[in-house]
Amino acid sequence: MVLAMQGKPVKVFATADIGPAALDRLRERGYMVEVYPEPEAPPKSVIIERIRSGIDALITTVRDPLDQEVFAAAAGTLRIVAQDAVGFDNIDRAAANRYKIPFTHTPDVLTEATAEFAFFMLGAVSRKMYPSEAIVREKRWDYWHPYLPILGDEVTGKTVGVVGTGRIGKAFAKKCLGMDMDILLYDPVVQDRKFAEAVCAEMRLRHEAGFSPQLRVASYESFEQVLAQGDYVSVHVPLIRPGEGDTPTYHLMNAAAFELMKPTAYLINTSRGPVVDEQALYRALIDNKIAGAALDVYEKEPLPAESPLLDPALRDRLRLLHHFASGTRETRLSPDPNRGMAGRAVQAVIDMIEGHYGGNPAKMPYVVNKEAFEAK
Repeated sequence: MVLAMQGKPVKVFATADIGPAALDRLRERGYMVEVYPEPEAPPKSVIIERIRSGIDALITTVRDPLDQEVFAAAAGTLRIVAQDAVGFDNIDRAAANRYKIPFTHTPDVLTEATAEFAFFMLGAVSRKMYPSEAIVREKRWDYWHPYLPILGDEVTGKTVGVVGTGRIGKAFAKKCLGMDMDILLYDPVVQDRKFAEAVCAEMRLRHEAGFSPQLRVASYESFEQVLAQGDYVSVHVPLIRPGEGDTPTYHLMNAAAFELMKPTAYLINTSRGPVVDEQALYRALIDNKIAGAALDVYEKEPLPAESPLLDPALRDRLRLLHHFASGTRETRLSPDPNRGMAGRAVQAVIDMIEGHYGGNPAKMPYVVNKEAFEAK
């Protein structure tokens, strides 16, 4: 039996296939679900056309621009936008509020996947894994030599700077414990001193047990100190553009920041692309201001063919991944809202359509723009 609202079936349009297991949760409840069939993002005109056809819920991703035009078309008919992502830079929050359309995201469920990916990126760029594999694949492995053609940098015992100590930043820092690293923490908003103390306590236990030959430390420091002392700098901050908050992070990693870093240091970014000034990063790499970098996010995605980051001169020192940090089967596709992004996006649709939490979006756990529905 098809779940109906005012005698009409509930219609959902998903701009991408977020996985059959999650979408089947809606179908099993009687929802009519249409999925855009191509792997590329649908044109905005297609999204608007589906909205005007009278859909009740729209499931989106960060690649879909949801602006004033989209929300104007949705006024009075669309009940929810469920974003299958943590970030929502693609959504015009003011327009959503203007037309009283709640939008949701999928926080928390990708914490460990993103943190471990950042850690693996750090190891890959530091130990020169890609250049080594290229030598083998391109049949250029003609001899063994103590230091030719390349050498990597050991991670164990080094100092890592963690810029941004929210859920992902702290999960990343914990993964660095096993590599006996000193951990420098920086956050422009909140300093979790209890977390730093707990990390130090574990470091002491490791040292006393003989697991770590040297007692390591974890401490909050200034942004400048983290950059100057870190052998690795891993960025885990949200994107806040100028005028959007008291602590903007747009181009936080700029030419001045790279000047502070060691020439032997590496940058890791799994946060948001515009946090890094890509032109400044290119210059820092070309001029050997830093040793290397690994990126999973970019100022424009997909990375344009004309990007200077694709310069072959940087190939051995710059790892470029395709916004893949949360890309595990568990995190991306699980229908369980406590485990997967798809499950959480679908649960947001169910909560809204079926009137959970008293039907008040301000009380629903995944709604971002609660302010539009709170009692004045």
